[in-house]
Amino acid sequence: MSAVLRRVFAGLALTLAAASCGDVGAPTALVSRPLTIQRSPSPFAQVTAGEVTALIPDDWQAVASGEDVHEGFFASPEPNAWTRMDGSVAGISATWVDATRVGVPSDLYYLVATGPALGQLTHSPGCRAISQRVIADHRPTYLTGTASVGDYIAQGRGTCTVRGIPTRWAYFVAAPGFGPAREVGIPASGLYVVVAVLPDTSRAPHLLRTLLRGTTFGGAGVRDFIAAAHGVTGT
Repeated sequence: MSAVLRRVFAGLALTLAAASCGDVGAPTALVSRPLTIQRSPSPFAQVTAGEVTALIPDDWQAVASGEDVHEGFFASPEPNAWTRMDGSVAGISATWVDATRVGVPSDLYYLVATGPALGQLTHSPGCRAISQRVIADHRPTYLTGTASVGDYIAQGRGTCTVRGIPTRWAYFVAAPGFGPAREVGIPASGLYVVVAVLPDTSRAPHLLRTLLRGTTFGGAGVRDFIAAAHGVTGT
C-alpha cells in the first residue's frame, strides 16, 4: 500500500472517530472551516459545513472536521464522548475525501469503502450488524484484471450495547470510482461516509433514516447516489 493511501486510511479513522485536539467548541485547526446552523420550528437544525449539509436534532452540538484530505462535520449531544466511536453515544458524522488532494486513482477508494471506513464502529465490542444493502460493488481492474468502473456503494444498520447502553446505528458509504455516481455530488470527492447512532427506542429506525436522507454532498443525497448507481450493470 502506498504512503498516500495510508494517509487516506488514517485520515478516515480520525474523521469517523471525530478526533480533535483541544477545545471541541473551537479547535484551532477548524477555524478556516466555519459551520452555519439554521434553526427552524421543526425538532431539527440544518448544518452546513462547506459542501456538506445535514439535519441534526436541535440539542446536538456540531463541530467542523477538516484535516489533511477529509472534510465535513460531526454532531452529538456529547461531542467529546462521540470521539470514542464505540456505539455508546448518539451522534452523526458526515465526511468526504478530496481526491484531488490525495492524488491516487479514483477506484483505489474501493478498498477504503469496503474495509476500514466503518470498521471502528461495526467491529466495536458489543456492536453487531443487522443488515447491509450493497447497491454497487464493481471490483476494480487492479483486483480482477478485467475492465471495471471500480465503484462501491452500500448502506447498512445495526445495534450496540456498550456498558449497558443500547443504541442503533446506520451508515451510508460511497466510493464512486469511475462509475455514474461520480456524476452527482462533489466532483473532487473520492469517498463519502455518513454514520449515525441513536438511543435504541421505537423511533430510532425512523430518525436514523431522517438523518441519513437529510445529508447531502454538493447537493446530492443518499437517494441520488443510489439512483445514479443503478445505471451500472455487472462485474
